[in-house]
Amino acid sequence: MSLIDDAARVRENAYAPYSKFKVGAAVKTASGAVFVGCNVENVAYPEGTCAEAGAIAAMIAAGETSIVEVAVIAESPSPVPPCGGCRQKLSEFAQPGARITMTTTAGAQQEMAVAELLPGAFDASHMDQV
Repeated sequence: MSLIDDAARVRENAYAPYSKFKVGAAVKTASGAVFVGCNVENVAYPEGTCAEAGAIAAMIAAGETSIVEVAVIAESPSPVPPCGGCRQKLSEFAQPGARITMTTTAGAQQEMAVAELLPGAFDASHMDQV
């Protein structure tokens, strides 16, 4: 089973009663473990959770911290990239060259590196005290 298959499978569990926009994500870690997440929305839209954030939370809960590959799937006319907040989260747990495959349920696909999604990412070095 591929990472995209994992993301597609969990997408079916997404809770999107308001937008009807279901998203699934899967992250593969350096150890080879795969963690999945789906979006969970509620009536207070900003309080929802993105699929990528859910997969990252599951990864962290399992004690892993290094993402090597990501897959995201949604029913959309074109591949949907992670939102700004998820781009930042991915940049904290993946190397700049880690691949992100974005695909649609119809099979359209686009690949990018984490660095391409978030050039000039904010990182811990910006927080160093001089």
